[in-house]
Amino acid sequence: MLRLRWPLLAALALALGGVAWFAGGWWLGGNLDKDTEFTVPQGATLASAAEGLQEIGAIDSPFAFLVRARFLGSGDGIQAGEFLLPAGASQASILDTLQHGRPLRRLVTIPEGMPSILVWERLRAEPLLTGDVAVPVEGSVLPDSYDFRRGEPRAAVLQRMQAAMREYLADAWAKRKPATVVKTPQEAVTLASVVEKETGKASERPMVAGVLSNRLRTGMMLGADATTIYPITKGRPLGRMIRVSELRDPNPYNTRAIRGLPAGPITNPGREAIAAVLDPAQTRALYYVADGTGGHVFAETLEQHNANAARWRALRRARGEM
Repeated sequence: MLRLRWPLLAALALALGGVAWFAGGWWLGGNLDKDTEFTVPQGATLASAAEGLQEIGAIDSPFAFLVRARFLGSGDGIQAGEFLLPAGASQASILDTLQHGRPLRRLVTIPEGMPSILVWERLRAEPLLTGDVAVPVEGSVLPDSYDFRRGEPRAAVLQRMQAAMREYLADAWAKRKPATVVKTPQEAVTLASVVEKETGKASERPMVAGVLSNRLRTGMMLGADATTIYPITKGRPLGRMIRVSELRDPNPYNTRAIRGLPAGPITNPGREAIAAVLDPAQTRALYYVADGTGGHVFAETLEQHNANAARWRALRRARGEM
């Protein structure tokens, strides 16, 4: 009788050991000795992901991983994206991360009022993007933060930025108010780019848009220094005072020498600047000058404006700026 039991006990021990190996290999700590990034391409299967996990050393056997996943894991599909697998991650936690974890977010941020030459430089400076990209058309990019994947082409990220601008502009244009002075979506972007450059204070954008709209209606020059600088630097800082000859140059951008809008946008305006142009403040003001706090003081008459300008000059002298 005892002789018959030993084979049974041995078989039972072997079975229990197999179960322990099978389950332990799933839930116990894994191979990774440091946090590791892992990318699941769009359209990847769990089988192809398992091959990739073996390549980075996260698992020993794709076959064993797939068998364990079949019997011990969730049947949910895996996500495309880039994931962070922590050091010592078990096979169970790896599968859960690929199925239900939050992919890493890599962002490239374009601030409001960034000219296209600097957008181009920012895309080229991102080391995780690939390929070349042309300088985008001025005003074609919607300032925002954009997700991207490691190894994604720069041109693809730029296309999303430009698609976002087209989508926002179409929606905003459909909701424009009768008070707007612009006649086309492109004119809206052009005027909004001037508004963006004329004030860094978000609350002032509708008022600045109102003043500039009034100037256009009455045939006054917009008189924006940023439009004088743009053809010289393409949006980069000038780094010096504007020369008299530059102020007088009747090029199609210089609104200190020509009437109407500049030939095109002078930067990439944000949503608020575009919205301000399409729904400007109702005002009779035609002038504004800096008030020393980052904002402006507005005036309806030249006499009022000259007095405001004199106060601004006195403040600058007191600060030692003149």
